[in-house]
Amino acid sequence: MYQIHGFGSIDLKSMQAENLSYVVPPTSRSTNYVVLKFFDFSSDISALGIRHYISCRYMVVFQYGSAVLFNIEDPEVERYLEMVRRHTSGLLTEMRKDDYAIKEKPLLDEDMQGGLDYIVLKTLDTDSIRIIGSVLGQSIALDYFVSQVDGMVEEFAGINRAMEKTGTFTMDRKKLLQLVGKANSNLADVILKVGLFERSEIAWRDAKYAQIYEYLREEYEVTQRFWKFGYQIKICRAQHSFPSRSYPKQTI
Repeated sequence: MYQIHGFGSIDLKSMQAENLSYVVPPTSRSTNYVVLKFFDFSSDISALGIRHYISCRYMVVFQYGSAVLFNIEDPEVERYLEMVRRHTSGLLTEMRKDDYAIKEKPLLDEDMQGGLDYIVLKTLDTDSIRIIGSVLGQSIALDYFVSQVDGMVEEFAGINRAMEKTGTFTMDRKKLLQLVGKANSNLADVILKVGLFERSEIAWRDAKYAQIYEYLREEYEVTQRFWKFGYQIKICRAQHSFPSRSYPKQTI
């Protein structure tokens, strides 16, 4: 399974309209994602005759720019991503990817069991896919926003090192405000668009899915990474007030 973030914004309505026969009907009121289900038909010949196989592939696509692909092999990933690109506005300069293994084991005593970089489920149904997709989609999106703020913090660190040597703040005021504004926008996007702290409705109503949801958030350290991200935002904001004394005739 792959989780990918690299699409600026995805028009889910147009994507659903174009792929109507693949859309899985929603089971919650959430409108920021769509689940697509594809069937793969194959057969082989054995001593017992011809055997037919049907396997399912899923793609969960989120409005904020992530896509999570289930049971789709490497050579086919690009074909499915092209379906997403046709409904995307503003491709990001950096495409972030990660992978995670899901195993289905009907004889499992518990509903789920975690392992190193994988999860085993007694039943892998569409609501399980929705829950897993929501956490992994948010996680890979958070990676992107953290990397953006990391770059800003590093830029400010370089300027502060130079100021320590020269005693002069050299950054252009307009650029300073742009960087601080970008940091604030990233924070807003993570909370509002990605919905990092909006608990899945499916998890609220069924303890089985809540267990999967909580396990994956802990596995991916979502909360811890967000607080680190928030701290970096504070560092960027702190740069706003110090050099303002260099511009006494202007209001910041």
